[in-house]
Amino acid sequence: MRQTRRQSEHGFALIDLIFVCGLIGILASIATPRMLQARQSAGAASAIGSLRAINSAQLSFAFTCGSGFYAPSLTTLGTPPPGSNDGFITPSLAVADSVTHSGYLIQLEGTPFPGAPPTCNGLGVGESSQGFRAAADPLGVVNPRYFATNANITIVEDTGSLWATTPESGDAPGHPLQ
Repeated sequence: MRQTRRQSEHGFALIDLIFVCGLIGILASIATPRMLQARQSAGAASAIGSLRAINSAQLSFAFTCGSGFYAPSLTTLGTPPPGSNDGFITPSLAVADSVTHSGYLIQLEGTPFPGAPPTCNGLGVGESSQGFRAAADPLGVVNPRYFATNANITIVEDTGSLWATTPESGDAPGHPLQ
């Protein structure tokens, strides 16, 4: 009698590996666009949050430090008043007058007003402003959401850059966010 030996099957066959790789590829191709969309939404939410922080910081600055006038730059908002270690805005937004944050370029500008008094955090006479404008423009990634705000404290959205067309006070172009 002959005994036949059966080889035990250990491991995977090549066709099994190809099938698994194909399945992973299909799932990745379905998930990637959703992941990019979620990333864009997160960046937009962060930009809106940054503009809200700028609005709050400007109001705090005007009421407590600027004698009713606004800070002309992000770095001014980041300068703490005497007796405090913290500025009016988070340090991540106060490192420069325009900063990149979560895929957006955040900018703030205010025209100095000659009659403005000195501020508690070091601005001299005539350096603070009667209004301000701030904008968040997306960088690098195709994202059709641009945001802006001004002394009216309303954040607006549009499909094109609002930086050049937003006044320091009054109605800003774009659609107001609710």
